[in-house]
Amino acid sequence: MTKLSGPQHSTGKKIALAVTGGIAAYKAIEVLRGFQRAGCEVRVAMTRHACEQRNIEKLRHDGVRIIQPDEGEMACRAIGPGRLSEPELIVNLALEILKQDKTTLHRSANEDSALDDLRDEQILITAGATREPIDPVRFISNRSSGRMGFALAEAALSRGAQVTVIAGVTTVTPRAPLNLVRVNSAAEMHEAVARAAHSATIFIGAAAVSDYRPEAMSATKIKKSRANLELKLERTEDILAEVSRGRRNGQLIIGFAAETDNAIENAREKLRTKDLDAIVVNDVSQAGIGFDSENNAAVILVRDNPKPIELPLMSKLNAAHRILDEVVKLRRSRSAKTALQRN
Repeated sequence: MTKLSGPQHSTGKKIALAVTGGIAAYKAIEVLRGFQRAGCEVRVAMTRHACEQRNIEKLRHDGVRIIQPDEGEMACRAIGPGRLSEPELIVNLALEILKQDKTTLHRSANEDSALDDLRDEQILITAGATREPIDPVRFISNRSSGRMGFALAEAALSRGAQVTVIAGVTTVTPRAPLNLVRVNSAAEMHEAVARAAHSATIFIGAAAVSDYRPEAMSATKIKKSRANLELKLERTEDILAEVSRGRRNGQLIIGFAAETDNAIENAREKLRTKDLDAIVVNDVSQAGIGFDSENNAAVILVRDNPKPIELPLMSKLNAAHRILDEVVKLRRSRSAKTALQRN
């Protein structure tokens, strides 16, 4: 094909480009680009086999990690998933895999985590901290980095789920291409979750949402003119409880609890009072885990299961996969109960 130097003016010509599942399908991209440079409008149609790309499924089954395509405007002018992920993202994910232990890297092809066991799920995850303004320069917040929420999103994407993350303030950026909604305050996160929760099949509340906010924000900076300053606080919305109360049939609700004392007892109470399916509890008083750490050690409490599931110290990505393993078990248990009720 003759290479053209750049985009030409539109010729008004419209071309339909059909792509089949053969090995030469990759050359269709060059054909497409050539037509576009010549000023033609191109619409692409793919056969069923071209869309299914069987070799990829085989790789996934063998435990090979697949980086999902990014979203945006593509060569065919359509907007959606299909763009090549940023090189930096690909490198970061590869380096993370190299840091994982051999047990994780060489999981059996029969294990759930090597399969697309979340393919049919639409997962909504909250991550990071919220900021509640006191005046134009000060705010109430916490030490959450967003690492755990983003790790859950990355793990869920690798297992075939459709993932949306509503993130507050974070000190890290996601390494996986995902649908990301940014918010700042608890009220903004509450509003964003309310809009998105109805379409999610699984909700995971990993964000550290401020429990309190100032009753009123000062319009100007508060000056240091008095020895003491009294700040009146009010409760913020209980996002996790509201999602649980409004759950649709079959929706799974997973919470997180950051505790410094009586961790298991406090988490069990939260599991019960908020009517959750499971809760992940972190003892943030321990050094080297929890907030803004790359590693985590946690306990998972599951509804109707009196025995805690302890996760030893591991990377947050590995912890995310273990949490999702329990989510998959919950889904299968729920599906089995539903089938029995119908029969």
